[in-house]
Amino acid sequence: MSDEERTRLDIGAAFDRYGPMVYRRCLQLLRDEEKARDAMQEVFVRLLSHQDRLSGRYPSSLLFRIATNVCLNLLRAQKIRAEESGEEALAAIAAADDSEKKTVLGDLLDRLFRREKASTREIAVMLYVDGMTLAEAARETGLSVSGVRKRIREFQARVLVQGRMSP
Repeated sequence: MSDEERTRLDIGAAFDRYGPMVYRRCLQLLRDEEKARDAMQEVFVRLLSHQDRLSGRYPSSLLFRIATNVCLNLLRAQKIRAEESGEEALAAIAAADDSEKKTVLGDLLDRLFRREKASTREIAVMLYVDGMTLAEAARETGLSVSGVRKRIREFQARVLVQGRMSP
């Protein structure tokens, strides 16, 4: 990247302008206001610690992607801790109401993505949760549209095979 292509990213201005967008993204994925605020702060900490390597040309896309990755990592770590301590069962019992379907679906999705690359999960969230098009997901991930399409097709094929193998 040449010097004229590289635009220094003003972290303070990015926080003021894109902070609400990052918070909404984190809240959408984490479904907890406090965790979303913490995740939003983590996004800007990462931005600050890597600002010398980042371009300020497309800050909203960059921040959206960082927020998605931070939240997915938090969810993955939370899932691992819950499995190790048995908290997941207690949380499911405590939250057993209209969100029971979401819990069951969340568990199913966690099982489906357990052996997948983190980027495959990220693409699936973009396509199926955020409602992005293949082109939008490709732009966010840095893959081609055909690469995103291939990744999702392969994932769907593995899911079908897993479904046939289940009793």
